Amino acid sequence: MIDQLWEWIAVAVGLLVILGGVLLGLVRGRGGRPKSAPSPTTPTRDRDVLPGVGDDAEPPRDAPKRSIEDAGSVDTLPTPVDEALPSPAPTPTLDRPDAPAGRLQRLRARLARSNTALGQGLLALLSRGRLDEEAWEEVEDTLIASDLGVEASTELVESLRARVKVEGTTDEATVRGWLREDLLRLVDPTLDRTVVSSRVDGRPAVVMVVGVNGTGKTTTVGKLARVLVAEEKDVVLGAADTFRAAAADQLETWGARVGVPTVRSDRDGADPAAVAFDAVKAAAELEADVVLIDTAGRLHNKVGLMDELRKVKRVIEKQSPIDEVLLVLDATTGQNGLRQAEVFAEVVDVTGIVLTKLDGTAKGGIVVSVQRKLGVPVKLVGLGEGPDDLAPFDPEAFVDALLA
Repeated sequence: MIDQLWEWIAVAVGLLVILGGVLLGLVRGRGGRPKSAPSPTTPTRDRDVLPGVGDDAEPPRDAPKRSIEDAGSVDTLPTPVDEALPSPAPTPTLDRPDAPAGRLQRLRARLARSNTALGQGLLALLSRGRLDEEAWEEVEDTLIASDLGVEASTELVESLRARVKVEGTTDEATVRGWLREDLLRLVDPTLDRTVVSSRVDGRPAVVMVVGVNGTGKTTTVGKLARVLVAEEKDVVLGAADTFRAAAADQLETWGARVGVPTVRSDRDGADPAAVAFDAVKAAAELEADVVLIDTAGRLHNKVGLMDELRKVKRVIEKQSPIDEVLLVLDATTGQNGLRQAEVFAEVVDVTGIVLTKLDGTAKGGIVVSVQRKLGVPVKLVGLGEGPDDLAPFDPEAFVDALLA
């Protein structure tokens, strides 16, 4: 019975297998077989998919054709460019100031052209065939007109008259020699004309520059910095002229041209004494040789402004002694400049004179008169607007220029 049941099961399974095969054949005959993937040669219009990429991609039909000139060329990717790095800031080119030695000799011709009245005028008078009383009075008037001063002019005329009387000659070469000797004596080559610019007792030398408005004070400080840099000095500038808006900028520009730092306030109208104090302090920290303090120009007859100058000096001296006070005078102001000099000397103990615009006047005699009035030497002279037209005063070169 069991054997017969297994036979029936085997027959049923066989029938199912046969029936499944028949049904599968019918489905394939009606188009049910899946389509094969299009071959690479199948036209694009027969595809239902987007074009491939890489090696399977085909150029579109409207792709531009290569010209004959381009035949054989190969498309390549552009060479990668490194990101542009910021270029380093250019190193500022510093000026090289002229050496101070010989500057006055180089400018002798300019000085001689300006002082014809004192030099050539005198020689013309003294070389006359006859020197009577009237001629000598004319010589004295010429000297006074050149700002030599009444006292110095009288002294010079008396010396020349005595020599002419004793020697009995008016030969031009001889008279020129006498005049040179007497002028040089009046200018006094024995005076110490050096500007303190080296460290004193382990601290920077302090130089304070003063003067009235319009004398070229800030420019003088900038030019003096160039003189000292040419002498291999380490210099610091102090912009204590806080009332003139452009003064600090002007001074900073002068310093930057020769690599000299400037201490200044961030605002106009700051306390000039505080700026001067900070400049001296900075110079000490930098171990500089010298600090130059530019002060505001002020009229000598303004009591309040002169008191402020006293304050600047007093505040600086709380930190360091002041080694040099340079008074800047405009040589073209003549006798008025002498009055200015007297007042400044009373307030701040002037130690030296800077005569500017000496090339623009025929009054070179002011060198003698200002030295006599104050008892201090002319240390520097300005003979032009160029950056290196400030020269240490050389008495012999000065007198020779007058008589050139």
